[in-house]
Parts: sequence; structure tokens; C-alpha cells
Amino acid sequence: MRSLYSGVSGLRNHQTMMDVIGNNIANVNTIGFKSSSVSFKDVMSQTLENATAGSGSQGGTNPVQIGLGMGVAAINTNFTDGSLQPTGKATDLAIQGQGLFALDGGDNTYLYTRNGNFDFDKQGKLLSADGKQVVGWIGDPATETDPDPNTQVKGITVDLGGIGGVATTSISYENNISAGAAVGTSAQSAITVYDSNGTEHRVSGTFTKLAAPSATAPAAATSAWSFTPSATTEDGLAITSGAYEVNFDSNGKFIAPAAPYPSFTFMPVTGGALVSIIPDFSQVTQYGGDTTVVAANQNGLAAGELQGTTIDSKGMVVGRYSNGLTRNLAQIAIAMFPNVGGLTKVGDSMYISSSNSGEGTMYIPGAQGSGTLNAGTLEMSNVDLAREFSNMIITQRGFQANSKIISTTDEMLQELASLKR
Repeated sequence: MRSLYSGVSGLRNHQTMMDVIGNNIANVNTIGFKSSSVSFKDVMSQTLENATAGSGSQGGTNPVQIGLGMGVAAINTNFTDGSLQPTGKATDLAIQGQGLFALDGGDNTYLYTRNGNFDFDKQGKLLSADGKQVVGWIGDPATETDPDPNTQVKGITVDLGGIGGVATTSISYENNISAGAAVGTSAQSAITVYDSNGTEHRVSGTFTKLAAPSATAPAAATSAWSFTPSATTEDGLAITSGAYEVNFDSNGKFIAPAAPYPSFTFMPVTGGALVSIIPDFSQVTQYGGDTTVVAANQNGLAAGELQGTTIDSKGMVVGRYSNGLTRNLAQIAIAMFPNVGGLTKVGDSMYISSSNSGEGTMYIPGAQGSGTLNAGTLEMSNVDLAREFSNMIITQRGFQANSKIISTTDEMLQELASLKR
């Protein structure tokens, strides 16, 4: 009987639905898990009588068909966001919105996941929990080159070592030079500066009161001091630039020269580029009172060691160094698909592209409709237990009803077989 086969198809496919529900419930606490749902369809129907058209006073008739059971139309993956769970771990990431993380699958292939449980290994590789390398774009902290999203993505590896310092190019002088100082009075101030390798050097300059401004001084100049970078560095290298005239007007304000300032210039014996430092006197005054002028600030930095990383909502991995510098080390990519529901599950909370998903396109998080990142959080499963339990009851009843079809059909066949007695 046809009903027997219909009942069998109902049992088999409701069991499939229960398998999907069971898998959803089993993964209720799986990070980044996306639940699935089953859609049913009827299968081919046997036509006992075809439809007929009406003729004259005779009306038309509908086709007479008997269905032959049901089947699974689709098992769809639900890619809606799961709730976010704070972890406090800087390399744990959750995507808010569309897209998936891309992992290096080897041989120029990628695996995709919503599980952002990542960490750096001892080589600086950003890895998933099972050792797959997260892909994105790489910067160069040594040359201050930011990650370029217009280049090919690659496995993210950050340099865990230090970076060279920043060479000093300016020293700013502040405070007062006494307007009542006698001719020949001098004042010296020293400061630590850095070469391009971040090595420290000590330089100093001496202010000496002049009798009068030189003939080439600006017309507004009423008094002048010479500034001589006469000190040596810790390397014993002599400063090569000569004296410079510092002029003030009748109100004690510094008069900026038309020509550039002279510089502290030396070549470190420890290596690195030639150091050339311009002194800035714009904050120096000549008022009554004591001489308190000092080399207050310089813009160089020592070499630094990487102390930690942070990841922002755009996926930028920012390194923090002991010398106060920050550098953009890498940027995590988000993969987007024409049909994300067409991805194929391969286990370990990962997917691969399929002929129906299309190939993944890599974007900066937040660009082109892709989701943004939340550092220090993980995306939990989007399984709705209340819905799953409701579906479980519906599935159980469907299975029970189809089993009743089989048992009833069996009784009918048994009754038919007893007619010969």
C-alpha cells in the first residue's frame, strides 16, 4: 500500500529533523555555532485521473492524485548573531554583523569561522584554538608602514621584538634669560637626545651675553646672546655646528631669525644615521630676574620593547612599546560571501566555500556591510532552546503520527490476508 511507504518516508525524515534538533541542542554552548533548521517537501504524486476542461453544460474536473510521501527540502544554517560573552582576553574576538574570520587552510585555501577564540604563539602568529593562522594584512613597525588592505591577505604574524627609537630632530628651550646679566655672563643646559637606533646621547648648549646685537641682526633686536652647542656626546663626538646669535626685542621677546637655526650635528659611533638637531628658542624670554633657561624637551625616543597588543573594531592589531610608541602591526580580514547559507560545514566550527556560496571576498571589518569586531568577547551559539524544545515536540508528534500510519496499514493488510480463511 502507498500509505505504508508514505509513513516510512515520514518516519525517516522526521528522524532527520530530530537529528538536526539534537545537534543544535548539543552545541548550545559551542562558540560561534550557527543553528540549523529543516524544511520538508512532498514528493512525487501518482496521478489517477488527469484534469479535464469543461464542455457545454459539463464542468471541468480536477486531477485525482495520491501523494507518495515526503522528503527533506533543505537543511538551512541560521547565520544570525549570537549573544556576546565577555572574556577579558584581548585576542578573543566576536563579529557583530555579517562575515566570517578567514583562516589559512594551506595550499592557497581558506577555512572560515565565527569562533574568534584566538591567541598569539611564541612566533607571533595569530592562531585559532586548533592552530589555524588567522589571515589579514601585515604592517611593518620598523618603517611605520600600516597594513595595506589593497594587497593579498596572508597569515598574520607580528614581530614580538622591539623597535628602534626615533631620532631627535628638535630641542625646545624654555624659561628666562636675565635682562640684567653682565656682558660675558653664560648659562649652560644639557639634555639627553637619541639617534635613529634609539641610543642615548648627552648634548648641551651655552648661552653667553653679548655686548650688542650684530650688524646683521633684525632691526627690532635690542639685545643678544650667543648660543654655542659646544658640548660633546657621550660617544666623545664633537658637535660640528658653530655659535648662533639669539636676539630679543625691547619687550624681552625672542625674535625669530629669517634664516634656519643652526643644528647640533654628529655621527654616532654606535651606528645609525647622522644626527642633526635644530634648537627651538621660541619659548625663551629676556626679562628681569634670574636666568632659568633650560633645554626642556626633545622629540626623540629610545628603543622600545613590545609590551602588549590591542585590537580595535576595525580589526587593527596595535602594538604598544615600552618607549610610548604605538604601531599598527596587522589588520584582521572579514570574509563576505554572495550566499553565506551555501557554505559547507567541515567540523571544528569551520566552513569552506561551495559552488553555491561563491568565493569569499576579504574586507576590513565594517567595510562593505561586513561586521565590526568586539575585542575581549566571544560570540556564543545562536541556538534558541525554547524554539528547539518546541520543535522537538512537533517532531516527536510527527514521528508518532507516521508510525501510526504504518501500524494501521499493517492491520489493514492483516485483515486483507485473513479474507481467504
